[in-house]
Parts: sequence; structure tokens; C-alpha cells
Amino acid sequence: MGKFDGVLIATDFDNTLIFTEDCLRRGLPIPPLSEKNRQAIEAFTAQGGRFAISTGRALAAFSPIAPMLPISAPCVVCNGAAIYDWNSQKYLEFSLLDETAKERAQVVLDTFPAVALEAYHIDNVVHTVHPNAYSRKHEHLTKVGADERACMADVPLPLGKLLFEEKRSVLEDVVRFMEEKGWAGDYELTFSSDVLLEMTQKSANKGGMVLRLAELLGVDRKDLYCVGDESNDITMLTVAAQGFAPANCSEAVRASGATIVSDARHSALADVIAILDRKY
Repeated sequence: MGKFDGVLIATDFDNTLIFTEDCLRRGLPIPPLSEKNRQAIEAFTAQGGRFAISTGRALAAFSPIAPMLPISAPCVVCNGAAIYDWNSQKYLEFSLLDETAKERAQVVLDTFPAVALEAYHIDNVVHTVHPNAYSRKHEHLTKVGADERACMADVPLPLGKLLFEEKRSVLEDVVRFMEEKGWAGDYELTFSSDVLLEMTQKSANKGGMVLRLAELLGVDRKDLYCVGDESNDITMLTVAAQGFAPANCSEAVRASGATIVSDARHSALADVIAILDRKY
């Protein structure tokens, strides 16, 4: 029996476990997991802890990275739209967007022609409509070649999430537009960066899926800990027994009451595990 038996850590990947903002903005390669983080995570799992990623990335964008990380549990992907098990190589849970979501997304693109959209097919394919500079930078970050389509009618179902890409002020206008149309309440609309607006089915968020993951693993909520840096992480930070955030987190995350640890550039996960080591 290890001291961390029955304990689950679910962490965001980008700018939490590894700082990737420079990769998105400047085209740099994704840095490796820091040795301090790796040693801490491996010590945690050696004592029975379960370590999972909860990422906005779809399976296509996270699959190349997963083998390089000391993951010991299924992971939440697509910003809470699905849980994927690396051992069985199959989805355990998913919540999908429908044809109506596609039609509404096309209305958004027609209204905001500068906006790009990435549509994440559940079968590991990314389709793009109206690509722009932001979507091309994002494609470089994820290393996933996007299948360009002329319009949303040409994008096949099933879809886990849609990702709108433009500067923040334009994406905020998109949210207001969807609110005015009466559509916003049917979806989870969350910013995962200043240039990325995530859209998933209602209740398909990181918080709900992390709780479902804990249930699947037999982990009590009092032993669930989450780590994240952006607005789309807040649902899981607030359902956890304790939420943590790296010092580079957004102001919205700070305001959520998360415990602030070191910057993602400086082994934030090692700080989290050191706190749990004292707690248990």
C-alpha cells in the first residue's frame, strides 16, 4: 500500500505541465517535461497515485505527446468532451456535438469572416474552415495536419469540439453573438487562450469529465486534485478537493481561488506533489 493509493491528479498540459506559449506564438518546438516534474510524478505514481492529463487538445493533437509523459490513468481530452484510455486505446466516455452545432458554427463564420474554425472529429482527424494566421500557428503547435474544408456542411460528424481562432476581442464578439441568438446556453464556450475559443456540448467540460474519471477509477472527491492555468480549467479546479495553478495562470484562474504554485516554466507539478506529500 502506498501513501497515495486512491489519489488522482488531473493536470492541464499546455502552459501548466509544460510551458508551450512560445511554441504557439514563435513557432518553437515543445520543450520536454522537466526532470524535476518527471521525478516528482514518478515518485507519486510509485506510491500508488494516479496521474492523468485533462487537456483541451483533441486525441489527434495529444497522441504524439502522451508516450513521453508518465501517465498512469485515462485522460480527459477535447476540453472535456471525452475520456480516452491509452491502455485499451479506446474512448471510455464522450459527449458529441450534433448537426445543429455545425449549422450554427457556419452562421458564426459567415458573420465573422476573419474567424478560423477547427472541427475535431472523434476519429483522430482535424478539419479546418476559414484558416487564418492563428489556425496555422496552432497547427504548428499541435503538429496535426488539418484537412481543409470549404464550409461546415463538408465537415463530417461525429465531432467532439469546435475551436474558433482569432484575436480575443473578435472572439468575445462571437460569444455575444451566440448569446443574442439564444445559442450560447446549449454549449460550453470557454477561452483556452487569448486567441482560442472552445465550444463543446453543454456539460462537456473538464470539471464534469474529471469527476467522471474519478468515479471510473474509484477515487473519492476528497482525493481529487486538479491543476490548470486558463479559463477552461476552472470547472475542474473548482470541483477538486484542491485546485492548483501555475504562477503564469490567467487572472480568472487566480480569482477562482486556486492555490498558486511556481511558474509552468519552473516545474509547477513538482510543487503540487510536494504539497500533497506533506498532506498525506
